[in-house]
Amino acid sequence: MKKIIPLIAIALSFSCSSTQTTVEQNNSNPTKYLNSITVKDLKKHLFIVANDSMEGRETGSEGQKRAGNYLIEQYKSNAISYPKAASSFYQKVPAAFLNKKYHTDLKDSENIWAFIEGTEKPEEIIVISAHYDHIGIQDGDVYNGADDDGSGTVALLEIAQAFALAKKEGHGPKRSILFFHATGEEHGLLGSSYYSENPLYPLANTITNINIDMIGRRDEIHPNTNNYVYLIGADRLSTQLDSICKQANDKYIHLDLDYRFNDKNDPNHFYERSDHYNFAKHGIPSAFLFNGVHADYHQKTDTPDKIEFDALAKRTQLAFVIAWELANGQNRPVVDVK
Repeated sequence: MKKIIPLIAIALSFSCSSTQTTVEQNNSNPTKYLNSITVKDLKKHLFIVANDSMEGRETGSEGQKRAGNYLIEQYKSNAISYPKAASSFYQKVPAAFLNKKYHTDLKDSENIWAFIEGTEKPEEIIVISAHYDHIGIQDGDVYNGADDDGSGTVALLEIAQAFALAKKEGHGPKRSILFFHATGEEHGLLGSSYYSENPLYPLANTITNINIDMIGRRDEIHPNTNNYVYLIGADRLSTQLDSICKQANDKYIHLDLDYRFNDKNDPNHFYERSDHYNFAKHGIPSAFLFNGVHADYHQKTDTPDKIEFDALAKRTQLAFVIAWELANGQNRPVVDVK
């Protein structure tokens, strides 16, 4: 018996070590899970989120609330809940906050959040964001906002589903992920501003923000291909974040990463024009994925039938693999750029 016990211990040790190695290997290869992000599912979600029934998702409107209810139902269907630190899927954003900047007449609205807790470093948070508001009904016409930002909104649903599938199979992210649907972006990045002033988790614990705003079309600079995405801001605070984005793309997705709008002298100032900016200005390394503007930008013609779903799928997969690498990497990105 004295000789058998050590052999059993060795066997158990080997078994545990083998299991751990298998988990680590699977957590280093997201291919199975990125392939769960499909054109079919993105199309299904977007034709609902950008439907006329959502009335253009104006901040605080009934149409926006209907869209929000749809998002929440999708999270529930994938067994993804709201954060334990919250009491619901909603972060209420009061009208007083929404109206104080431009003296508008908006109603109370809500940011929406869902959460997958990390297995090893749950206190470290990756925020993946997209705004789900648009500009509503104008002169009787519904402004559907299919690309802006219905595309990012449904991308979050698919990314969350992919992480939920990994978790179900025992390969959940090592760090926690907050899926954050911001309200009030069209009125001045208001929902993300409110979150940055009233964070659910300390901002010091947020290691990165990946922001997705308009990834379903192509712009006039790329008339012959949609196999690109603009990457903005990834190197503004952390060279490591920029490297992670490039390496994830090179290894899995193979989009052309276009950096022209990352120029600090860019006259469009896209770096300051979407929700990542409210994370970056608090020192959180942030990456913004964007397809550029097009003729239907902020027009009633930004409808789901014009979305290039093959491009939307690849860009969504890129956001997923960037998040995967961040969630499972040994260290958080270091802020090393002044």
